Amino acid sequence: MNSNPVTHNEAKGQFEIKLGDEKAVLQYHRTQQHISLLHTEVPENSRGRGLGDQLVRAALDFAHFNQLTVVPICPFVKAYLQKYPEATS
Repeated sequence: MNSNPVTHNEAKGQFEIKLGDEKAVLQYHRTQQHISLLHTEVPENSRGRGLGDQLVRAALDFAHFNQLTVVPICPFVKAYLQKYPEATS
C-alpha cells in the first residue's frame, strides 16, 4: 500500500500524491454546487499500486463533505464509479 498521503492543491485544482520527483494527480474544476473530475494521471512506473483509486476516493470524500455533485468526466473516475457505485452515496 502507498504510504504517501493525498494532498489537496486547491490553487492548481487537483488532488496529488507526491512520488519523489513526480506526482500522481486528479485534476478537477469546482463550482458552487459541482465538482467535475477531469483527468487522473499516475506516472507509468507507479501504476498498479492503487494510487488512482486513492485520488478518486479523496475527491469523492471532498465532494461529499462539501455537498458537491460529482460530474465524472475522466474515464478512470467513470470506471471507478462503475466498480464501486456505493462510493457516491
